[in-house]
Amino acid sequence: MAYKKTEHYDEDITNQLAGLYSNALELLGENSAREGLVKTPERIAKAMQYLTQGYQLDAVKILNSAKFHEPISEMVIVKDIEIYSLCEHHLLPFIGKAHIAYIPNGWITGLSKIARVVDVFARRLQVQERLTVEILESIKEALNPMGVAVVIEAKHLCMMMRGVSKQNSFTTTSAFSGEFENDRTRSEFMKLISADLH
Repeated sequence: MAYKKTEHYDEDITNQLAGLYSNALELLGENSAREGLVKTPERIAKAMQYLTQGYQLDAVKILNSAKFHEPISEMVIVKDIEIYSLCEHHLLPFIGKAHIAYIPNGWITGLSKIARVVDVFARRLQVQERLTVEILESIKEALNPMGVAVVIEAKHLCMMMRGVSKQNSFTTTSAFSGEFENDRTRSEFMKLISADLH
């Protein structure tokens, strides 16, 4: 299945979710029938389907759809890939960026496919730690590179809007495989992306 951003929604799922969100609004003390909220349950239902569309996408297939044989063994880096995901604990957003590198082992993929792989896993209910590893593992599986590196930095609204209410905290996660487990290679990658890290 090719990656596509879609505005197509399953009508049955939309109706079921809208009913649940209508009940939730009532339980929170709102009147779901008032003018400003009449269409809100349907809007939320569609938004949630869009924000979780990654469950319907296959990262390895996306990478393989633009896979090319090239005798290249130099580091390939795609930086500043925007991430918009939902924390699975509170269904609140976390927003940030990913920096991804791989060292080809005879195969490369289209650069846009790396960014699309990020969306596949970000458009699911997530924790940042798992998101980082899932991106790495899909690149390993599709390209069998000599190494993969993934660094993600994000702000979590569950920490900013509730709980500890820390507005300026960032969470950084990383995962490395193959050649990037070597200090020299990892240091080169971190130096190349360091200007983008907080």
